[in-house]
Amino acid sequence: MRRTTLLFCTLLVFTTSLSAQESFFSRWEQRTSQTQSKQPAWPPPLITGYVGLIQVDRSDFYRQTASNLTQTWNIDGSKGLNLIPFANTEVDTNLPPYFFHSTPKVLNGAGDMSFLLKYRFLAGNAQHGNYVMSASLLGTIPTGSYKNGSTDAAVGPTVGVGKGVGWLDVQSTLGASLPVEDTAKLGRSIAWNTALQAHVAKYFWPEVEFNATYFKGGANDGKNQVFATPGLLAAHKLKPGSERSRLAICAGAGMQIAISQFHTYNHEIAVTTRFLF
Repeated sequence: MRRTTLLFCTLLVFTTSLSAQESFFSRWEQRTSQTQSKQPAWPPPLITGYVGLIQVDRSDFYRQTASNLTQTWNIDGSKGLNLIPFANTEVDTNLPPYFFHSTPKVLNGAGDMSFLLKYRFLAGNAQHGNYVMSASLLGTIPTGSYKNGSTDAAVGPTVGVGKGVGWLDVQSTLGASLPVEDTAKLGRSIAWNTALQAHVAKYFWPEVEFNATYFKGGANDGKNQVFATPGLLAAHKLKPGSERSRLAICAGAGMQIAISQFHTYNHEIAVTTRFLF
C-alpha cells in the first residue's frame, strides 16, 4: 500500500512538473511571438546593431587585413544568445570571441565577454507604419587574454531607429564605448552605423552599410574611421506553412572596406550564421 501511494505521489509530482514546464515555455513562446509581431520583419544587418528585438543564436566570423597585410581571424564575433524574456525587452549573452593572428608578435587568445539589455520604445509592423525605435546598454567584462581584450570593463549605451518603405528599409544606431577606468589610456569612442537593406526574390536581403567611429582620447585621439560594407543576407523559415512558427535560419556575408584616410585595418570579410527560434 505504501509503495502504491509513493508511486502515485511520484507520478503526480512528475506530471505536475512537466505541465508547469510546458506552461512556462508556452507562455514564453506566445509572449515572444506577440512582441515580434508588432515590429518590422527585417533581418539584423552584418555590422550595424539590430534596432528591433530578436530571439536568436548567432555566431559571426571576421577576417581583418591590416595595411601591412597581417591578418586577424575573429571567431564568434562577440555574438551569442539573444532572448526576449519580457514584452519589449531583449537580453543578450555574448560569448568571448577567439582571435588568431598571422603575426607571431601577437599571441592568439580569447577576447572579452559582454551582456546587453535592450528595450523597444516604439514599433509598428508593415501594416502599421513599418518603424522601430529602441535603446540598449552593453556591458563588457575584461576576460580577454594578452592583448586580445581590454584591460578594464566598459559600458556602451546605444540608441537605434529604423524605417521601412515597401521593400526597402534603413536601420541606424548611435552609440558609445565608455571604459569605467583608465579612460585617458583607453579612450572613448562614438560609433554611428547605418544599414540600407532591400528585400528581393523572397529569401534575399542585399544591403550596404556605413560604419563610422570617432575616437576621443587614447592612442587614436581625434581620429575618425569610416567603412563601407556591401553584403548579402539570405533567410528561410523552417516551417513556412505555419504562421505561428518563428523557426528560421539566416546566413550572410559581406566585405567591410575602409573609405577614410585613417583606419585601423584596410578591409574585413564578415560571415554570419543565425538560428532564429
